[in-house]
Amino acid sequence: MTGRAAIRHVILARGIRDFGDGLVAVVLPAYLVALGYGAREVGAVATIALLGSAMMTLGVGLLGGRADPRRMLLAAALLMVATGLGFAAATGFALLLAIALIGTINPSAGSVSVFAPLEQALLSQAALDAARTKVFARYSLVGALAAAAGALAAGAPQALATLGLGEVAALRSAFVLYAALGLGCLLAYRALIPAAPEARRANHAPLGPSRGIVLKLAALFSVDSFAGGFAVQALLALWLFERFDLSLAQAGLFFFWSGVLSAFSFPVAAWLAGRIGLINTMVFTHIPSSLCLIAAMFAPDAAWALGLLLLRSALSQMDVPTRTSYVMAVVTPPERTAASSFTAVPRSLAAAAGPAIAGALFAAGWQAAPFLICGGLKIAYDLALLWAFRHLRPPEEQARG
Repeated sequence: MTGRAAIRHVILARGIRDFGDGLVAVVLPAYLVALGYGAREVGAVATIALLGSAMMTLGVGLLGGRADPRRMLLAAALLMVATGLGFAAATGFALLLAIALIGTINPSAGSVSVFAPLEQALLSQAALDAARTKVFARYSLVGALAAAAGALAAGAPQALATLGLGEVAALRSAFVLYAALGLGCLLAYRALIPAAPEARRANHAPLGPSRGIVLKLAALFSVDSFAGGFAVQALLALWLFERFDLSLAQAGLFFFWSGVLSAFSFPVAAWLAGRIGLINTMVFTHIPSSLCLIAAMFAPDAAWALGLLLLRSALSQMDVPTRTSYVMAVVTPPERTAASSFTAVPRSLAAAAGPAIAGALFAAGWQAAPFLICGGLKIAYDLALLWAFRHLRPPEEQARG
């Protein structure tokens, strides 16, 4: 399989699973509320899901070249199928937590899962340095558009309920669809060619010469993710439900346009990075997005709040393809899988702490506090990242002088 064909199949799988992520991120809080749970339980499920993702991602990093990435992606796709069926069948809170821990459910707007480091390493191997950021921008663009479409589809269960299907049964149908999407991912990954053992050892090595860089990046990324955990999509949806009495269909429409704006920011990020650099693009788009989130909490009505949140969406994800490209660029090629995993794990662990704290604050009546904390911490992270890595440039920026 050529590098271009591998890139196409990985991006196709990203689109399929992100449609499912966008769907369940909006449906999940409504489903838990329909089962009789509240903000604390929504936050707890989100925390456990992110914690489980972190543990599996750590396992991927530790395996390194000993396992075929294709085989691990196939296993993850099967786990996605089981996760959807499990959520559709479970009602007890303990069982829901267990499925969230060992499954692939994603309560956030970003791609935080065991799939990400494996896909990113495969894309880095298939793309040239000069095209790497554009490939990651396309990868993120497809994922964000699919997630937006999934969020829009979150209104379908409400439509089914009006046709006579019970509310809980209608919401469960979203998780059955999520399981079916896992089968779609399985088919996309099956088309990839298994890596020979020698190639795995050559292309997937433990951290070595780049260890210091990766550890410093991981520490900074964990601050960003801890902050992001206070504003995961499931909790933002709950805030919109309670603050402005938005319906599930209205929230789904908002998250659709939010995802569309994020998606089309990715090619803009790649273009901007080609002119001002990866680090500058990450920082100087991220800070205004955090200010928009903070301002939305003081908005006098739904129109102002949604407008500010949409503006945030147009800026907040521009660091995603640039961050991934930067990590892949500043480590040696054999360390890329390990670097992706070891920067993702602290991010997932840090993000896992946020939703539970945010849920507790939410339940205590401080509904804006989680989002204010998120914005403040993210601004601090951006300034620290700029100071620490402003002089470490990727190969394509060094070539430009």
